[in-house]
Amino acid sequence: MKLATREEQIMQAFWELKKAFIRDIIPLLPDPKPHYNSVATMVKILEEKGFLALEMIGNMKCYYPVVAREDYQKHTMKDIVSQYFGNSYPKMLAFFAKEENLSEEDLKEIIEIIKPKKK
Repeated sequence: MKLATREEQIMQAFWELKKAFIRDIIPLLPDPKPHYNSVATMVKILEEKGFLALEMIGNMKCYYPVVAREDYQKHTMKDIVSQYFGNSYPKMLAFFAKEENLSEEDLKEIIEIIKPKKK
């Protein structure tokens, strides 16, 4: 499931903090900072979508991610590769190599990262 931009920013804050109250994530959000009530509404939506869960600490709600950052990244990347590159990872890498002017060193580094490790 694709998140809206602000939802994704909120999730980035929760992924970084692991567990937090709403007031803790607001400073991590880009300017202009949203109002507390706006963030609280979006956090509730993220909870309903299954991205966050809450733990009551006294009478305060502490939230934590249920969906791992890596799982969301995989899902999002699959969507991008499907929608924009015809399900071709080589086409995607070629696009970035061409558009971002990746150096030969950058490409070698990518190959080393994805190359299976020999045991």
